[in-house]
Amino acid sequence: MKRPKVLFISPYLSLTYGGTSKSVDDLALTLGRSGISLDLITTNANVNTCLDVPLRVWLEQNAYRIQYFPAWFKNDLIVSRSLLKWLSHHATDYDLVHTHTIFSPLISYCHWICQRHAVPYITTPHGMLEPWALRYKRWKKQIYFSLIERANLLKASSIHSIAKSESNNIASLCPDTTIQLIPNGVHWHDFVSLASPDAFYQRYPALQNQQIILFLGRIDPKKGLDLLASAFGSIYRQFPNAHLVVAGPDSIDFLPTATQYFADAHCLEAVTFTGMLTGHLKYSALAAADMYVAPSYSEGFSMSVLEGMASGLPCVITIGCNFPEAAGSHVAHVVDIDSEAIAHALITCLKDPQAAKAMGDRARQFIFEHYTWDKVATQLMNVYQAILNKQSSIAS
Repeated sequence: MKRPKVLFISPYLSLTYGGTSKSVDDLALTLGRSGISLDLITTNANVNTCLDVPLRVWLEQNAYRIQYFPAWFKNDLIVSRSLLKWLSHHATDYDLVHTHTIFSPLISYCHWICQRHAVPYITTPHGMLEPWALRYKRWKKQIYFSLIERANLLKASSIHSIAKSESNNIASLCPDTTIQLIPNGVHWHDFVSLASPDAFYQRYPALQNQQIILFLGRIDPKKGLDLLASAFGSIYRQFPNAHLVVAGPDSIDFLPTATQYFADAHCLEAVTFTGMLTGHLKYSALAAADMYVAPSYSEGFSMSVLEGMASGLPCVITIGCNFPEAAGSHVAHVVDIDSEAIAHALITCLKDPQAAKAMGDRARQFIFEHYTWDKVATQLMNVYQAILNKQSSIAS
């Protein structure tokens, strides 16, 4: 069987843009190790600065190649003429193109280039077609979707959905499209041996004897920090030893608003904002935490939730996290998007740490059995092969 040659395209790869960047990188690595000949093109966008990376040259990763292109960008609006010029000349070098994110002019142009050269493409919206996401900046998205996005989605060989509710939303917006539901995953080897909390405690020594509730995500309106502030305010009055760690980048200057949420809830003195944690320090924070919370209004399929569960933490997540399977398997508290519901679930964990730990242990096993990148890559390779087989049938 011919080894398929696949091109990934993402507007960004900086972790300051959130979990999408990590999932693209992790998936590319696993697919490359699984036998796909994979290249990834992206830009040097980094919210307010540029990534310090070589431009317009191939860089060898462990199992794939990556090329960064210079870009003009403002927040998540990213334009790169040099990337588009390169793709115009090289699209036909690939059997299949896989794009990541939507509502991006850069990605829309990439879709048009694929259409012009008759190169099949699959696209992953990464939760950007969720109802909350569509309501955010609603009028702009409605116009863009009607004029540009819908047609490009309909012409895709397949749409890759990462959650069941997302599949349903896509089907309602784009009937008669082919949708493949394949969730995100984790690298199991990152969690087989859990990290030591020492590095985190060395950075934040005052937290060593606290009951740490960890939030791991961007400082962003959709992450539900207003709900978390209200919930934690009531928790802190009952459990003065509880401490909330908010770990994530602030790419849209939302931190002052988020800080005010906790000040208004009279619990700011028990909250530590760490900024983005990566690598060993992130895993150390997961090891130091007693529980994990994701109060989101909307997610595609949260990478950090998977990491919290794979770390064996009791997790409290909202239905906006799109993980009903966790509730069905009794491996996390999945609650309504409501501050009282979030508080009640966290208090349940604090009052019965033994039961909370047992749930965390079940969660860890659940993730290893069902949500690893190896399993994801196998499913996605089958999708790629089906698309290429169909292309070969049409050609013959």
